[in-house]
Amino acid sequence: MTTLLWTLAMLFVLGALTYLRVSLLTSSFIAAIVLTIGTAAEAVSPLTWIIFLVIALPLNISSFRKNFLTKPMLKMYRGIMPEMSSTEKEAIEAGTTWWDADIFAGKPDWQKLHNYPAARLTAEEQAFLDGPVEEVCKMLNQHQVSHELGDLPQEIWQYLKDHGFFAMIIKKKYGGLEYSAYAQSRVLQKLAGVSSELASTVGVPNSLGPGELLQHYGTPAQQDHYLPRLAKGLEVPCFALTSPEAGSDAGAIPDFGIVCKGQWEGEEVLGMKLTWNKRYITLAPVATVLGLAFKLQDPDKLLGDKEELGITCALIPTDIDGVETGRRHFPLNCMFQNGPTRGNEVFVPLSFIIGGPEMAGQGWRMLVECLSVGRGITLPSNSAGGIKTAAVATGAYARIRRQFKLPIGKLEGIEEPMARIGGNAYLMEAVTSLTTTGIDLGEKPSVISAIVKFHLTDRMQKCVIDAMDIHGGKGVCLGPNNYLGRGYQAAPIAITVEGANILTRSMIIYGQGAIRCHPYVLAEMESAFDTDAEKGLNDFDAAIFGHIGFTASNLVRSFWLGLTSSRFSNAPYSDKTKRYYQHMNRFSANLALLSDLAMATLGGDLKRKERISARLGDLLSQLYLSSATLKRYQDEGRQTEDLALVQWAVEDSLYKLQDSLDDLLDNFPMGLGRVLRVIMFPFGRPLKRPSDILDHKVAKIMQTPCASRDRLAKGQFLTACENNPVGIQEQTFKDIIACEPLHDKVCKAAGKRLPFIWLDKVAAEGKALGILSEDEISLLERTEIGRMKSINVDDFDPDELKAMVVAKTKHEQAA
Repeated sequence: MTTLLWTLAMLFVLGALTYLRVSLLTSSFIAAIVLTIGTAAEAVSPLTWIIFLVIALPLNISSFRKNFLTKPMLKMYRGIMPEMSSTEKEAIEAGTTWWDADIFAGKPDWQKLHNYPAARLTAEEQAFLDGPVEEVCKMLNQHQVSHELGDLPQEIWQYLKDHGFFAMIIKKKYGGLEYSAYAQSRVLQKLAGVSSELASTVGVPNSLGPGELLQHYGTPAQQDHYLPRLAKGLEVPCFALTSPEAGSDAGAIPDFGIVCKGQWEGEEVLGMKLTWNKRYITLAPVATVLGLAFKLQDPDKLLGDKEELGITCALIPTDIDGVETGRRHFPLNCMFQNGPTRGNEVFVPLSFIIGGPEMAGQGWRMLVECLSVGRGITLPSNSAGGIKTAAVATGAYARIRRQFKLPIGKLEGIEEPMARIGGNAYLMEAVTSLTTTGIDLGEKPSVISAIVKFHLTDRMQKCVIDAMDIHGGKGVCLGPNNYLGRGYQAAPIAITVEGANILTRSMIIYGQGAIRCHPYVLAEMESAFDTDAEKGLNDFDAAIFGHIGFTASNLVRSFWLGLTSSRFSNAPYSDKTKRYYQHMNRFSANLALLSDLAMATLGGDLKRKERISARLGDLLSQLYLSSATLKRYQDEGRQTEDLALVQWAVEDSLYKLQDSLDDLLDNFPMGLGRVLRVIMFPFGRPLKRPSDILDHKVAKIMQTPCASRDRLAKGQFLTACENNPVGIQEQTFKDIIACEPLHDKVCKAAGKRLPFIWLDKVAAEGKALGILSEDEISLLERTEIGRMKSINVDDFDPDELKAMVVAKTKHEQAA
């Protein structure tokens, strides 16, 4: 019995050491102390000591371990894991890891997360939002853009150029605004709430494009020439990467350049003949300078001893002979400038290469580094802004629109999709804030940018569908008062561009995350193929045994956190968010363990098992989204009135995570899923989706003027002006609530229950009874006008729907 107790004690000690990730040497020393005490108590046999020494000594004697354990493992590793291609290596090395690495490590440091600075605007950035951004939103008539002009009006184009909208990323020394990533995000959110065309037009030059590439890689001459012109709007940039044959597989672009001599401005110079055929290029039809990605070839070895130099980026003025631009694509009735560009053997000097001739072949690294920043800002911000505006607009509409003698927002069937919109609006703002905080701290978060691109565009599309369902005919019938229809049409565009969402989920998020975020995998891969054999062996030894200890720790953590439902794990707060942190501790350990087991069982084949990769990526993604939500709650002062929004967002994300984990265990390689399910879910699935009560609380916030609702709509364009149906409806929403007690007052005085419609008649009744003031009568009459404007839909003379005829007529009249 004594021996059994000491054996259990020994196992407990080893488990605790593994859980706490104590070093191998320290763990061996503590285990020896426990064995010594057990020997003194006559509870430990000599055989136990022999087993311990046989295991511990070889592991702790460095030379023995490397020669007899590490070398065979290194040989086996090289046989299983293929060496990374140069393209893969550049993609992996291009970005940085940040909070995503902490999540992946199985033991998140919540204090570290909350110590990141809260995102803030400078006074200058806030003034820009309150001034030029507000003004351009007032100027825009979405129906005119999408139905009549097929473009932004020229006065808006000029306003954007004059006020530096295309220069937010350009440094002040070149005449730019040099705004933070967070400020860029807030500008795009506000614009996206008004018009996807406006947000796209502003977003693209401030994302992956000539301005970004020039600032990081351009020669001084290129920077001095182009950046001031870009800042002033004298140049309109675009960047051409995607070809018909190479969309998501950008590395396979067929466009090429050949190094050769040719005539340029009357002189023979060393240059390139470029041939390209690009598609889906935003701003290409109106661009004056074309950023071009192509594969550069040097068959005559004029630049060195390599014939294939690789992907290269160059700046091409679009007025050069042979450059074809101007034609447009027609993406789902959305009128942002997007189209093809072509060129056939267009000769330009080598000085047109971004960074000069020495940057020939470095284009892929340049693109991946810059894309990791731009992809983390533009599309996620546009998605967040669209849904923040949709959330307040839907809440207002649901309070104004009545069916069955009730505001439709009080119907439980409406509350459910409303909660999804409101909860996601809160989450999406949180995610953009945390992500841009990382960028502003100097990170290039390639994994996080893939996460936020996929999940925010995906959630945006689903929320727009929910909003359309709630609005019914109001959303379906297009016209000046429809604030949803064009966004609904545009949603699939965001899903498709900058890495199609299927590819992003299936390959990119986890494909990069498993290597970049894991504390040991990249070190193993690099050391395994190190040309310095001795250094490679030493580095591999440190990485592989660190990895083994890491896996063991996450196995123990997964078992213990599953057994206790993580109730004893660390959480920074003891309020209603405590259990969320604890569940995330558990799922973080699960992610780390499952990653190691998937890599161990599948090796290099893991990247081809896209559904396994996608589900592992879901775990990482949902942990990031939940972290961002809790971070926002912290940064905003833990406002308890916002708690329903926080709870809905986190519970929805963690429930989705649990679904993906469940599916992963059902399909885990080599039948390990059943064993792992016992470890991770010993008492079944621990989480439920957001409850009906929580749905009700979120829907209520959306329909009630309050500080929580104001924070939900933070920074959006809600001014009640002629071109803003959302702003007009927002005013009507407030008026409706102010009229409800007046309606009750009239009903009581009249001795009958009047319907809450025809409020002008209610005003007349109140006036006749002498119980309403002139201001109250005016309020009821004004509210009825707004109410009808909100619930009615636009109708047209048949000729007005002939868009091209109308546009042509107006153009001729203007001329």
